[in-house]
Amino acid sequence: MQLEVKIDESVKEPKIIVLTDKITPEISDLVQRLTEAQRNIIAGFRENNVTLLDEKELLRIFAANGKVYAVTPSGEYLLRLRLYELEDRLRPLSFVRISNSEIINLRRVKNFDMSFAGTICVTLCDGSKTYVSRRYVPKIKEVLGL
Repeated sequence: MQLEVKIDESVKEPKIIVLTDKITPEISDLVQRLTEAQRNIIAGFRENNVTLLDEKELLRIFAANGKVYAVTPSGEYLLRLRLYELEDRLRPLSFVRISNSEIINLRRVKNFDMSFAGTICVTLCDGSKTYVSRRYVPKIKEVLGL
């Protein structure tokens, strides 16, 4: 596949055009990803307010006491989606599940400490720490290319 980007200062909004001789699975996947890009905003609830959370701001998403929460630099929000639904909605290159009850944003990870036997300690950019469960260690190593 060829990719061409043209810079034109007169253009006010980006426009994507796909030129192809036929629809292939690769083209279908590309179109689906581009159209789903608008779905990456998640509604978070705190007190009596609903806040639209941008996926770039999410640090981690976790389940506790039968509820799902999102953590951002501005605080913690209750979500009305299940973890598996969020895992499907969020970008797989940015978000990874680290346990049955938690998903982290790889772009907001400060470091991974692999000195713990059988698990990995994850330090997020806000200084909070969480742990990769043993079951998910191989997946994290694969994502990190280790």
